[in-house]
Amino acid sequence: MESKIITTDFLIIGGGTAGCYAALTFCEHSDKKVLIVEKAGIKRSGCLAAGVNAINAYISAGHSPQDYVDYAVRDAGGIARRDLLLSMSEGLNRTVRKLEALGLTILKDENGGYVTRGWRNIKINGERIKPILAEAVKNQSQIGILERVNVFEYIVKDNQILGALAVSIDEPIFYTIYAKTVLCATGGASGLYKPNNPGFSRHKMWYPPFNTGAGYAMGIRAGAEMTSFEMRFVALRCKDTIAPTGTLAQGVGAKQINAKGEVYESKYGVTTSQRIYGTVRENADGNGPCYLKTTGITPAQDEELKKAYLNMCPSQTLKWIENGKNPSDENVEIEGTEPYIVGGHTASGYWIGNDRQTTISGLFAAGDVAGGCPQKYVTGAFAEGELAAIAAAEHIGQARAVPVDQMGIANTKRWLEGFLGRSQSDIITDTLEDEMQSAMDRYAGGISQNYSCDEECLQTALQKISGIERKLPLLSANNMRELLYILELRERLTLCKSVIAHLSVRKETRWHIFAERRDYPDKRKEFECFINSRLVGGELEVIKRELI
Repeated sequence: MESKIITTDFLIIGGGTAGCYAALTFCEHSDKKVLIVEKAGIKRSGCLAAGVNAINAYISAGHSPQDYVDYAVRDAGGIARRDLLLSMSEGLNRTVRKLEALGLTILKDENGGYVTRGWRNIKINGERIKPILAEAVKNQSQIGILERVNVFEYIVKDNQILGALAVSIDEPIFYTIYAKTVLCATGGASGLYKPNNPGFSRHKMWYPPFNTGAGYAMGIRAGAEMTSFEMRFVALRCKDTIAPTGTLAQGVGAKQINAKGEVYESKYGVTTSQRIYGTVRENADGNGPCYLKTTGITPAQDEELKKAYLNMCPSQTLKWIENGKNPSDENVEIEGTEPYIVGGHTASGYWIGNDRQTTISGLFAAGDVAGGCPQKYVTGAFAEGELAAIAAAEHIGQARAVPVDQMGIANTKRWLEGFLGRSQSDIITDTLEDEMQSAMDRYAGGISQNYSCDEECLQTALQKISGIERKLPLLSANNMRELLYILELRERLTLCKSVIAHLSVRKETRWHIFAERRDYPDKRKEFECFINSRLVGGELEVIKRELI
C-alpha cells in the first residue's frame, strides 16, 4: 500500500450526526484546522442517512432539562450519569434552533409554535436532515473532509492521543493521521448477533449495518475505560420492514395488543425494555402475534402515517401501498430486533467526563459511542458534539509533544499488507461472521433464546468468539474492500468479548430483554452501579463504579 501522512489540529472520526455538528461548533470557537474522516460519504451516512420524522429529545413548554434527566434515569433503571444527562439536556433546544436556521423544516402549529408529540418530542420533515448538515460542513473552509476512508486504530502514547491510522476502501492507501486532539463519533454497533431476517435480507435491520463498533473496539484496544456494554439495546419494530413503532404509538396513540385483542402494555410496563419484554412474553405464552392497534384510525391519520414513514423508513409505506391496505384497515405486527450496542439509547460506550473527554487524554467521544448518557437521540448527539468540540478547542493549546512509535506504525502497515499479499484463503469473512452471530445468538442472549442467557452459556460464548478470533490471521483480501471486511469483523469480535464479560459480571436482571439473566431473574441492590472495563496487559479487567 502507498503511505500517506496527514496532519491536522482536530480529527473527527465519523461524519454522522455528532461528527458534523461538532465540526461546525469547533469552527465557532477556534480557527484551527479540522478533518472529518468518514467511511462512507457525509451526505448520506450514519443513523440519519435516510432521514427521521421527529426530534425525539426536545423539552417543551412547562418542562425543564431536569425533567428530561429524571425520565432518562428512570427508563435506564437508575444506571445513568445524571451529570452527563443534565449537560446534554441543557443543549437540546439550542441545537434544534440552530438546525432550523440551517434549513431543517420543523412543523408549526397555528400559533407558530413547534408541533409537539408528547412533552419531549417534536415533528419535523427530516428526510434532508443529513444533506443539510453535510452542506453546512462543506461550506466551512476550515473543515477538510476525507470520505471513503476507514479509521481502524488510534495512535496513543503514554495515554495521550496522537492521531489515528486508516485505509482507503477503494485504493491501496495507508493513512497516518496526526492530530492534537481527536473526537470519536463513529456510532454504535450492529451485526454482533444473528438478525431477524436471514440471507439476502440480513441487512434489513434497525441500526445501520455498516456501524460495526469501530470506535468502541479502538477504545478497548487502546486501554480506554468503557461502560455498560451489558445494557444492550433491542428495538421494538414493525415486523419485516423493521420500521420504528414510536410513530404509531405516539403519533396515533396505538396500543400494544396480542392476538386476542387484549392490551398488554399496562401489564408489563411502558419503559423501552418493558415494551419489548411484554411482546416477547405474550408470544412465548401463546398469545401472539402481537400488534400495534391501528384499525379504526381516521383517513387523515392514515395519510399522516404514510407521509411520516416516507421521511425515515419508506419500506413501511410501500408495504401498505403494495398490500392495498391502509393502517386503519389492518393492525401492524411488531417484533423485537436483535441486540445492538448503542449509547444513544442506552448507557453503553466510553466512560467520559462532562466535557466528553475519555480516559485517554485528548480523546473525546460524542453520540452513540459515548457512554453513561442514554436517550440522547439526534439532538442529544448534537449537544454532545457541541460540548466535545468546545472542550477540544481548549485542549489543543495544552497538547504535549510526544514521540510517535514509528516502528509500530510500520508493523501495522505490514500486518495489513499480509492479508492483501496472501493467496486465496479457504475461509472467508462471511463464514466467520455467521459463526460469530450464531454463537452470540445462541449463547449470549439473542433472538432464538428470547434474549436471555446464563453463566454457563456466556462462558461458552466467550470460548467460541475467542476461537473465531484465532482464525482471523488466516483470512485473505483480494482488494481494499475485502480488507475492510476483515477489519470490521475484527472490530465486532473485540466488542463481542467485552459484551460477554459485562453480561457475565452483572448478575441480575435489571432490564428485561436488554440484559436478561435466567440464573439471576431479579434486581439486586449490590448492582446499583456501573459495570466498567479496561484492557490491562492484554486482559480485560471488569470493575464496578458507583452511580454519579
